[in-house]
This record gives sequence, C-alpha cells and structure tokens, in this order.
Amino acid sequence: MITGGCLCGGVRYAIRGPVDEIQLCHCRSCRKAQGGPLASNLPVATRDFELHDEAGLLRDYESSPGKHRLFCSGCGSPIISRHDDRPEAVRVRAGTLDQDPGVRPAQQAFVADAAPWWPVDPELPAHAGPRPE
Repeated sequence: MITGGCLCGGVRYAIRGPVDEIQLCHCRSCRKAQGGPLASNLPVATRDFELHDEAGLLRDYESSPGKHRLFCSGCGSPIISRHDDRPEAVRVRAGTLDQDPGVRPAQQAFVADAAPWWPVDPELPAHAGPRPE
C-alpha cells in the first residue's frame, strides 16, 4: 500500500494496487496548478484509490471542460486530477506521496511549453504536445 496526503494532513489517500510510471507534464496549465516548472503525475486505477477527507477540505476545480483538479482548501496542496471521459483512472500528484512508489518518471509531455528557466530532462522520452494515449 502507498499512502499520501496534503501538507496540513486534512486530506489523506491510500493506493491499494499497482501504479504506473510517473508522467511529467510541462504544460502551462499544470505549471500554474502546481506552482512549479512541471507536474509529476502517478496514474492510478480509480478502483485502487481511496480518498479520505473527514474534515471536508477537498475542493474540485474544473480547469478545462471535463478536467478536474482536486486540492485541499486548508493548505492548497494539489491531490489528484481526473477526467470525466476517463472515470477508470486518477492522476495522483507524486509530490504528495508519503513514500517511494517504486517507479520513476518514464515520459514527459508538452515540452514545447516548458518553463524557459527549467531544463527538460534529455534522458526521458519527450512529446511536444500531449502524452500519446
């Protein structure tokens, strides 16, 4: 089991199944939502993901039609994103994990939009646009 949560501890989660490799996204939207040069996302099957929010702190922001970014309203930590047209998966923000998930970044998307002050990793497969499905 892999666990994680927000900075203030009000939102917690558990992953009770296998995880995919970490995906990095350099798009402008992800950079703004994360407050950093990129987003590090861990794809997880919805059936293997348990979210705990007893204090009712979790908020949902629809950043583009059908794409939801869930975050803690207490501390602002981004927790997951999900797509209406892909209910079988969530994308956990890897920075919120409590421990090593045992996987590493495998690819990066939207490198054409990368922050000019942050280097794109030349060792990872890079896609100028969205991650291929």
